[in-house]
This record gives sequence, structure tokens and C-alpha cells, in this order.
Amino acid sequence: MEQHKGKILEKAVRESGIPLTKLTKRINKSRRWIYNAFENPNLSIEYIIQIGEIIHYDFSDVLVELKKFKSSALKVHITGEQDYPEYWKDKYLELLEKYNNILEGKLA
Repeated sequence: MEQHKGKILEKAVRESGIPLTKLTKRINKSRRWIYNAFENPNLSIEYIIQIGEIIHYDFSDVLVELKKFKSSALKVHITGEQDYPEYWKDKYLELLEKYNNILEGKLA
């Protein structure tokens, strides 16, 4: 049976205790939009994730789509360190060094 994403969202939002006015301001949408979202069985996962962050709710425990995403993210071991420029600089230098070693080996 298909999950009604809007109803799942509505239940979580109402249980969070965060006023709809505050929530709609945070996502830059109208109250009418949020009520329409509650009625939308195919609500965008992006909106669900965004609202989940605001209300501090992990929808991956109740939405099959997010459960699959979460498990695949764990498989590739996303640590968040990729968000730091130093990570990419170090990664680049490491690869450059390996490349130079390969070239030196072939030229020698």
C-alpha cells in the first residue's frame, strides 16, 4: 500500500508542537501551502526532509523511500567531512602525489 506522505508529515508536524505560522515562515511558504501539503499523498521528499530538519524529526523511520536512502547512505559511509575545503585540498594533493609517483615509475 502506498504511503500518504502528506498525512505522515501532518502527524509529525502536529506532534512537534511547532506552530504552523512559525513553520511556514521558516520554509517561506503560506499556511495554505502547508494545508495542501498535508493533503498531498505524493509530497516531494525534499520538502519532507526540509520540514523534518525544522521540527527535528527523522522521517526515515516512517517513510520507506527515506529508509532506502538512509541505508544506502550508510553503505557509502557519508561522514560529512566532504563539506570542508581542507578535505578536498588534502584529497587533491594525495591524488596528485600518486599520479606523480606513477609518472616517475614509468619514466625511470
